[in-house]
Amino acid sequence: MIRQEELSFLFIQKEPQSGSCDGMRFYLRKGKDCIQAYTYPDRFCFGKTPEEDKALKEFPNEPESMAKITEWLNEQLAGGRY
Repeated sequence: MIRQEELSFLFIQKEPQSGSCDGMRFYLRKGKDCIQAYTYPDRFCFGKTPEEDKALKEFPNEPESMAKITEWLNEQLAGGRY
């Protein structure tokens, strides 16, 4: 399970944040006016993972989105895809 305390809104504003949990990797980065959250299998790094293996969801670029991002990441993890 991914905890909200493990994710940093301020960090994502400057650099992408990545991590993994139980075979699922995630990658968070600041988009033009949003935060892009990706999940993908724990086989390769983000850059080497084929696009069709990645799931993407965009969230508003605001601190309040971190709870929603955490919830979405845990839903992806629980979905059995990874």
